[in-house]
Amino acid sequence: MISTFMGLETAKRGLSTSQGALYTTGNNVANANTLGYSRQRVNLIQTSGFPTVGLNSPRVAGQIGTGVAAETVQRIRDSFLDAQYRTQSNKIGYYGAMSESLTKMEGVMNEPKDSGLAATMEKFWNSLQGLTANTENSGAREVVASTGVMVADTLNYYYNSLTSVQTDISNQINVKANEINTLISSIDQLNQQISKVEPHGYIPNDLYDKRDVLVDNLSQLVSIKVNNVIPTDYGRASDVATGLYNIELMQEDGSSFAPPINLVSVNQTGMVGTSKVEVSHDKTTGMVDGLKFGSRTLTDYKFSGELSGLIKSFGYKKADGTIGGAYPDMLKKLDNMTTAFVNEFNAIHKQGYALGDDNTSTLNFFELEPGKSAAQSIKVNGEIVKNPTKIAAGGKSGGASGDNENAKLLADLKKKAFSEYSTKDQNSDELTGSFDTYYSGIIGKLGVDSQSAQKNLSNSVVLAASVNQNRESVSSVSLDEEMTDMIKFQQAYNASARMMTMMDEMLDKIINGMGTVGR
Repeated sequence: MISTFMGLETAKRGLSTSQGALYTTGNNVANANTLGYSRQRVNLIQTSGFPTVGLNSPRVAGQIGTGVAAETVQRIRDSFLDAQYRTQSNKIGYYGAMSESLTKMEGVMNEPKDSGLAATMEKFWNSLQGLTANTENSGAREVVASTGVMVADTLNYYYNSLTSVQTDISNQINVKANEINTLISSIDQLNQQISKVEPHGYIPNDLYDKRDVLVDNLSQLVSIKVNNVIPTDYGRASDVATGLYNIELMQEDGSSFAPPINLVSVNQTGMVGTSKVEVSHDKTTGMVDGLKFGSRTLTDYKFSGELSGLIKSFGYKKADGTIGGAYPDMLKKLDNMTTAFVNEFNAIHKQGYALGDDNTSTLNFFELEPGKSAAQSIKVNGEIVKNPTKIAAGGKSGGASGDNENAKLLADLKKKAFSEYSTKDQNSDELTGSFDTYYSGIIGKLGVDSQSAQKNLSNSVVLAASVNQNRESVSSVSLDEEMTDMIKFQQAYNASARMMTMMDEMLDKIINGMGTVGR
């Protein structure tokens, strides 16, 4: 025999479940513009049928449904799309850092412009040609001295500006390292909060969303892999519980370091701890010589992300002791090029004769300051600037008017290859072609590298936008869909209320209407 009041309970369950679904829909609508919010869905299940199997079960035609219940409130999320998005976000961080650094370098080099080194050197070579045609002319000599000062000033500007940008990049590295540590701590704290909720069978969707936003931000800074871990002793955790995040630092090719480096460590026994990043610099060169993650120190920087892009721009010490990086490489090339040019130019200058002198010149045209970079310290000899007649243009004793033999040798240096220089040092083998062609090659490579970084950045942005669109189509709130659900659950609520009204009328008939015949 089925209870007369059973229909009330069934209707009540319908009312309660529809009401909860409406509340969830309202929460989705309220958070439609909340960053990182994932739409939520109420998973409905049928309650157990009546009667249950047993010796005392009443005989009825079959089991009758007893209504509906809300099993879980689950957020809609696709972990595969999350992983894809974080991969592209990581590339945006890396190529964005490289592109910005190289663009700043291009701005400093300012080529091809009238104020660039190429144009300035052309003026210097032209002034030497002018001197060969008119060695006794004081104006021609003053032009050589002044254009020489321009060459020195341009190289000084390059060095000082590049090292200034390099210092800014160093500050950014420290800022990003602190940002990584802050994100790691926040994710670990959210793991702890989640671990206090999930064992009771609840689904902390809001905490999940906050954690995923932090992980998205972290993925742009370093390459990571997220593993969901459900500890063994974890209470009555729901089947749809996400669990705790173990976050591993990955190499740029997607493989793990050996042994693995976990930024946030979680295993089957629970939370283990975090590995904060610490940047160390070489005391001699100032370059990055290691990244410490907890007890591990990395010196190969084979991970990707914004931090890696900044380090590979700023400069780092390799395992073999040499220095790598975009800015150190450019500064080294400028220094080697300037040193070779100055030494050769001075050697030729000192074999010539100044105007009216019987002895070869004892003056260097260019001067370098010991212990400093050539590009940083190059300047024209002060005596020559004050008295341009001391420019050794003559090739014979006495430096007579019209003697331009040494001036020709100085002017011919424009086309002379570094390999033909009489003055060479340990870095000469790295120099190819003439001064102008070597410098042109430096600028060409800079342009190619910068364009490549910008292109890769653009491609990564497009791919990330595409993946994010797919991710948003799954996880974001659609107001049209929510309005549809709102009407659906409202009508379900109304129908359950009408069912309850109908049951009330039946009970009223039984209670107040039966047994009244003949009264």
